[in-house]
Amino acid sequence: MSDSISDIVAPQLPTLRRFSRALNGSQQRGDAYVVALLEMLIADHRAFRRDLPPKLSLFQLYMRVWNAVPINGESDPSVEEIGAADRQIETLTPRPRQAFLLAALENFATREIAAVLECPESEIRQLVDAAGKEISAQIAAKILIIEDEPVIAIELEAIVTEIGHRVCGVAATRGEAVALVERVEPGLILADIQLADGSSGIDAAHDILQRIQTPLIFITAYPERLLTGDRVEPTFIITKPFKPEMIKAMVSQALFFDLRASTKREAAA
Repeated sequence: MSDSISDIVAPQLPTLRRFSRALNGSQQRGDAYVVALLEMLIADHRAFRRDLPPKLSLFQLYMRVWNAVPINGESDPSVEEIGAADRQIETLTPRPRQAFLLAALENFATREIAAVLECPESEIRQLVDAAGKEISAQIAAKILIIEDEPVIAIELEAIVTEIGHRVCGVAATRGEAVALVERVEPGLILADIQLADGSSGIDAAHDILQRIQTPLIFITAYPERLLTGDRVEPTFIITKPFKPEMIKAMVSQALFFDLRASTKREAAA
């Protein structure tokens, strides 16, 4: 990869890694696709389109890499073999999920998503609409909110309630969060990084995950602090200030992958 391409691509990598993890449901799998993309650029930097804004060009290349893997566009045979219950999981089909995440998580406009996915704008509108309907049909979950700002906590509760979930508690400190989990087992956690008493949402999450296995989404104004590459990093990250669509997209993705993983574990038992 030439130095000039490196300089252009490097600033876009944190957001691409976030998107890749959300799309794939894990840090390891998400980062593997980003590495594959970078290897492709090293082999032939001409694949990077200079006539598009850098972020659009990079995301377009990423989707080409992702869509080149056959299983990404198909149903998972191991899930289909389990039966009718798991067909609910498969309602979140890949193409609408791509469009929805590009809109909600990365804030791309319709024409920009059309460029990334290389399809007409009219199709993008249909895909985003389909994703919204699929998300609304999901199984409801109990959600724990770890947030020390009351206004933000209220906003988060309203957003997740709107899409059919129920908030089982709101904690402002690490200790409150752990105590709540001991009383009620949440199906998903939304956690801020900085909490009221100076404690850390990361530490609270660590304590909780030692007790239960549940998907967790971090909310922070400084996502780069979690994407350093120096340690194990979270799969799902939302940047403040956030839009309701971003919360809805990430909650749906986290529950989608958790439900799929749970079903596979039960089938293997």
